[in-house]
Amino acid sequence: MVCDNPGMDLHAALKACYFADKDHINEYQRPIFGATYRAMKFGPVPVEIYEMIKGEALWMAELEIDRLPWHLTGYRLSRMDNAGLVDKSTLSESEQEIFASALERSIKMDFNERTAATHSSDWQNAKLGVMKYEDMILDTPAKPEIVEYLQENARFMKL
Repeated sequence: MVCDNPGMDLHAALKACYFADKDHINEYQRPIFGATYRAMKFGPVPVEIYEMIKGEALWMAELEIDRLPWHLTGYRLSRMDNAGLVDKSTLSESEQEIFASALERSIKMDFNERTAATHSSDWQNAKLGVMKYEDMILDTPAKPEIVEYLQENARFMKL
């Protein structure tokens, strides 16, 4: 993400994760990241991803790294060097495709467009609290099956 988009806006990065999880859950019945989304004033924020981007010590220890391959300056992300580049092979083909599409969509939008695009009913239902994945699923005849599948398998999903 940062490698191909130097100086990437933090808002664009976080919203790309949201778009990707929402799109993937609707198409493939599972999120990509499985992050905890908090409904914030300017749209959903994937809490764990935001903490990792900021380089919080607990995540550094969990990842067993001393430094990140990116740097956050204000609201801009930039790559530090080639060390620790993300291994995309851990993502399925569908996850890579959906994320690439979500990232492209997010980058093309300005701040206000991204904010508006993420203030749908799933964000509104959270009332500035934690969002529910079931609210991200489109109202289709398959929704009950998707919700049931997620309830059965959520404990096996990880970030």
